[in-house]
Amino acid sequence: MFFIRTVLTFFKDKQYRDLIFTSAVIIGMGTVSYHYLEGLSWFDSAYFSVITLSTVGYGDFSPQTTGGKIFTMFYVIIGIGIILSFVNAFYAHYAKVLEESSLKRTLKKKNKSK
Repeated sequence: MFFIRTVLTFFKDKQYRDLIFTSAVIIGMGTVSYHYLEGLSWFDSAYFSVITLSTVGYGDFSPQTTGGKIFTMFYVIIGIGIILSFVNAFYAHYAKVLEESSLKRTLKKKNKSK
């Protein structure tokens, strides 16, 4: 429940919403590009975009065309920074909310013991 509440507060902040939007655009751009350059299905294109930017790289897909390889070189350089920024911002927000929640519980305990 705490995680869901944290995610909802993440969406309320404009800066975080912009980062989510930018990440979605980058993944969408990769999905469309891989669909047309590599001839992958829409689902496989989205899967490959996420796997590529998360640096997991299972190896089940790889660009086969010259256009796909060139696109991937630029996509990785641009996309990894954006995706890592998103993950870092989400983690920082989660840690901040967790710390605030812990502080509130500590203050409640102190007030009850008085």
